[in-house]
Order: sequence, then C-alpha cells, then structure tokens
Amino acid sequence: MIPIAHCGRSASGCHDWAGHQIGPGFACQGNILVGAETVQAMAALFQSSSGLLADRLVTALAAGEAAGGDRRGRQASAVYVVRANAGYGGKNDVLVDLRVDDHRGPVAELRRLLDLQHLYFGSSPASEKLALDGALLAELCDMMRRLDYLQGSKTGVWDEATAKALDAFTSTENLEERIDLAARTIDAPALAYLRKTFG
Repeated sequence: MIPIAHCGRSASGCHDWAGHQIGPGFACQGNILVGAETVQAMAALFQSSSGLLADRLVTALAAGEAAGGDRRGRQASAVYVVRANAGYGGKNDVLVDLRVDDHRGPVAELRRLLDLQHLYFGSSPASEKLALDGALLAELCDMMRRLDYLQGSKTGVWDEATAKALDAFTSTENLEERIDLAARTIDAPALAYLRKTFG
C-alpha cells in the first residue's frame, strides 16, 4: 500500500493547479491548488519525517497547507490508515479513521483529534511505564480525593479502595488502555493528561 497525502479536491476534470509527486513508497497529489509548491512541501516533509504513519501524513498535510494548499481556502481534512488486525480489539484493520468536515483550521483540528486517538488507544513500551507507588500514587490519591473518587485520609496506600477508585477514575477519562491495575503501572502520556486536566 502506498501512503497518499492529498490536498484539494479531485474530479474527472481537474482545475489548475493540479499535479502530484511520487517518491519511495508514497504519493502526494491534489488539484485546485495554489501551485506545485503545495505537493512539493508535502513530499519533502513526508520524506524527512519519521514515526507513526498517521502522524507523518497529518504533518505532510500541514506542510501543504502552509505552502498554500487549496486556492479556494480551508474547510476539511482526513487521515485513514489500515493495518492487519490493528483496529480496536483487533476486530478490524482500521488503525486510524479521522475526518474534519467543516472547520476554519481543518488540519490543526485533525492533529488535535489524532493526538486524542494516540492518548486513548496508544500504549507505551513496558520499559516506559510508571509504577503506581510512592509519591506518584500519593499524587493520584490526592487528585481522586478532590474529585470524589476516593474517600478517607490515607495517602499513597495501595488497597482495594484505591484500586477501585483508580479504575473508575481512569475509565471515566477513557484511559483504561493506559493503566494496568494488576501490574500497578500507568503510561506517562496518561499521567501527563491527568496532571494537565486535573492539576
């Protein structure tokens, strides 16, 4: 499969400027663009980037937009990535399927949605998971106490009440993929989100 970054609209009768740029394992294309610089910027950014495919595609779209994009203005953006058994619970092949249909800043909004998808469905390697004990557990207990998930004055003690509160708290925030109560660990991105959101 060839990753494709597309800027603008396609139809049987393309309007100037229309064109594409193909490279190793990718294609950038579009029509009704301000000029060739749009696809050139997308191609250059995609080739020089690394990391997850969805991130590279959205970053390439942002580069195309910054280089002029669709000469009619901004309205919509989307990213769609498939991989065998990569969907939720391995029940389908859809890894990422996000779209913004009507927005003043569609690529920036797409980036925001992709960041949320990473937060909710991503997972850190075992070596990067943080132990739920000591000062970190005390911090989360204080947070849960303020939010009425946990009662009592004990701070940083792992017991049945703490585990139950953590389960309820992280599930409410859709972070259940990011915490392992049995192993007593939490992913750093989930912790960063909780700190940012709840202080």
